[in-house]
Amino acid sequence: MTATNDTRESEPELGAAGSQLSTAPKEEITLPSLGPLGWARWFWRQLTSMRVALILLFLLSLGAVPGSLIPQTSINPVKVDEFKEQHDILGPVYDKLGMFHVYSSVWFSAIYLLLFISLIGCIIPRTWQFVGQLRGRPPGAPRRLTRLPAYATWRTTAEPEQVLEAARRTLKKRRFRTHVVGSSVASEKGYLREAGNLVFHIALIVMLVAFAVGQLWKSEGGKLVTEGDGFSNSLTQFDDFKSGSFFDTDDLAPFGFQLDKFVATYERGGPQNGTPRVFRADVTYFNGADGKEHKTSIKVNEPLDIGGDRVYLLSHGYAPEVTVKDGTGKVVYEGAVPFLPQDQKNFTSSGVVKVPGAKTKDGKKNQLGFQGFFVPTFGGKGSGSMFSVFPALDNPRLTLTAYHGDLGVDSGLPQNVYQLETKNLKQYKKDGRAVAQMMSPGQTMKLPNGDGSIRFDGVKQWASFTISHQPGNGLALGGAVAALLGLAGSLFIQRRRVWVRAEKGPDGVTVVEVAGLGRSESPKLPEELADIAYALQPEAPQASEPASEEPEESAPQDSAPDAEDSAEPSDSAGNADPSEGARA
Repeated sequence: MTATNDTRESEPELGAAGSQLSTAPKEEITLPSLGPLGWARWFWRQLTSMRVALILLFLLSLGAVPGSLIPQTSINPVKVDEFKEQHDILGPVYDKLGMFHVYSSVWFSAIYLLLFISLIGCIIPRTWQFVGQLRGRPPGAPRRLTRLPAYATWRTTAEPEQVLEAARRTLKKRRFRTHVVGSSVASEKGYLREAGNLVFHIALIVMLVAFAVGQLWKSEGGKLVTEGDGFSNSLTQFDDFKSGSFFDTDDLAPFGFQLDKFVATYERGGPQNGTPRVFRADVTYFNGADGKEHKTSIKVNEPLDIGGDRVYLLSHGYAPEVTVKDGTGKVVYEGAVPFLPQDQKNFTSSGVVKVPGAKTKDGKKNQLGFQGFFVPTFGGKGSGSMFSVFPALDNPRLTLTAYHGDLGVDSGLPQNVYQLETKNLKQYKKDGRAVAQMMSPGQTMKLPNGDGSIRFDGVKQWASFTISHQPGNGLALGGAVAALLGLAGSLFIQRRRVWVRAEKGPDGVTVVEVAGLGRSESPKLPEELADIAYALQPEAPQASEPASEEPEESAPQDSAPDAEDSAEPSDSAGNADPSEGARA
């Protein structure tokens, strides 16, 4: 016997080898097959559950994190290229995972659509259930009101009918839905709690729809404008432009503006030396083809709303004004050239001047190019360096290096207007040294061989703007406000039921019972019940208690509680089940 027990105990450890030592029958459990329709129902129930909706909402929030931390192609493709160059390993991995276009990636769209379907599947049945509750009536009073968490009772000389009518009026004044069931008044209040839940879920759908509308019908473009120049809202006017899949460029609103003046002042001295104090673009704008012109100012946090779009002020810089003459003495270029800041604090900037229409003194074609650096406040005197020590125009300097040859503008290939392609250019040299000169406003640099000159005339400022069209912003704001209101209603509104029963006692005096039940425990329910009982006192005044009599013989007490506990509900309306009254 001992050997047999040891053998059986070793079977789980020996696996298949141990099972051959026993002749005990194996128990097999076979689960019923759900089938395709059963699996579809199971998947739908899981998808529309609150647990899965919360998980999807968390995943959506988590998925938006890389969209904020990793450069996005739709926002700044230049930074995306720089990230790929700096990260040889992470770059290709991120590219395959769609990290450079998170919001349009397959995995983010899948989470988005599943959350959308989950919310709709959750809202529809709850809406029908809520409509049914609104059309129904509060259930009748349970048989034993003393079991409810809030309870009060007293005796009164008033008739039961009079008490019930007074209770119905009192409860209606407190915005309870009431109706009489037998010898009691059933009432209910707080339906806005469930309405708040529905509003919250619907608001989430509205916000998801707003997000989709904003991504599919949006448009956004950038434009750098120099003082005195303007912008018209057409596709050819943008320096860069991107839009959603469903946006039509023919829908661009007809408006425009001109940059009259850019105003920037800075803190002078102290620990915040150089900090901007005023950062403003004064513009003249029009809305519509024949719209009147209006003057306004655009600030960093105060965009211009026009034509359903918003014009944001992003940054500013300096544009040196130059005049270029070729070898024949003809002015071949005259105007302001925007230079891009390399130092965002003190605005040490770089830029190029391209002059494709120049000629030599013999009349031959001679394209000119100038690579330059500009500083608004020169601080490198005696050091041989070109740098700025303050962002304002206190002591401007322009340094240019001259080239000639083929600029490549006739090749048909796109070029960066802020970079000079020197592959097919030759640098001017004099006595074996490169021709370069630092100039103050009014000074001129002459080119060797009589090929012309360039004069530094002055400085203008430029400002860069973003023109954004986001059709879903208003819808998203409305959804966010509705979500907050719905959430507040579902948290702070308590759904509760109150019953008032009035019946004749054995001595002919009316016994009044008032009880309440809330969906969730709240300390305010007993207070509200006390207020209702107090309001009934004028029409159901408390009667004196009957004189107590000594019993001749003590009756057994063991059977009374059992008899009461086994009592069945007696309301004629069929709603007397205590569990029915507890559903709030």
